[in-house]
Order: sequence, then structure tokens, then C-alpha cells
Amino acid sequence: MKIGLLSDTHSVLDKRVFEYFKDVDEIWHAGDVGDSSVLDELENFKPLVGVYGNIDNTAVRQRFPEFQRFEREGVSVLMTHIAGKPGKYSTPLLAELKKNGPPKLFVCGHSHILLVKFDPRFKMLWVNPGACGNHGFHSVKTLLRFELISGEIKNMEIIEMGGRGKKQ
Repeated sequence: MKIGLLSDTHSVLDKRVFEYFKDVDEIWHAGDVGDSSVLDELENFKPLVGVYGNIDNTAVRQRFPEFQRFEREGVSVLMTHIAGKPGKYSTPLLAELKKNGPPKLFVCGHSHILLVKFDPRFKMLWVNPGACGNHGFHSVKTLLRFELISGEIKNMEIIEMGGRGKKQ
């Protein structure tokens, strides 16, 4: 299963996302969607899984939860928007991990900083795709693309889409 992962669109969906994600089976959005029309565009393109972020309004929060747990191709996944960073977890995330256990793959957004790192404490792969919208302090818009194959996370690719405000 091929996954396209993005976060922090902040109401702006760069049309190049559709080209980069043309061969994925599912798109995951790790929060701070902004305008819910972004979700409509993504859902009309591919199956969509996501969580709401701190800027998201009631319309987005009615469509997505704060925490999303699911499994794909034998990989357990936990997604939320605000997580802190490996070793310095947000209080809600730490409570969720202690209550329901860690996943194999943890996905978050919020920081606008792309990070892929194995967390030895919870034995999970921590993945933040950075930000692909035009709002925030990030200088380069980023996405991630990867595969889930028989319980493994494979072929992770970082996609850089250029600076904020730049479209092609």
C-alpha cells in the first residue's frame, strides 16, 4: 500500500500534491487543514485519513478526531497533530501512549519541521512530514511518500516542493 503524507496545509493545497500523490493508495493529513475545502479536494482524489489540528474549525473537527488509530498492511498507526518531539511528548500524546500502547508508526504535524526518527523508548517510527502550506516559519514545503508492505514501512521519500508561496 502506498501512502502520501502531508500536514499543515493551512487552507492552501498546492496542486502539485496531486502529481506527487498520483500513485498512492491513500492520503493521510496530520492536521492544521484550515479550510475544509482542502479535505474535499483530497477526498475527491484519493481515500483520506486525518486528524484535526489546533487551527482547525468545527467543520474539520466534525470530520476528523484528535487521535486516529488504525492499521494498514499489518502496520499499527497512531496519528495526531500536536505531539511534542521524541523524548518530549505533549501531555495528551503521552497519556494516549500509556493508555493504549505505542503503534509501529507514529504520525504527527504541527512543528512544520520534517522529522523521521526511530523512538527507542516506545519502539516506534516517529514521522512528521513538515508543512506543505504557505503559512508558518518553514522555508521549504515538504511531503512524505512511503509504502506499507507486510508489516513493514518501506521506501520512504521526502518531497520538497520549493519555498512557501511558490507554485508550479
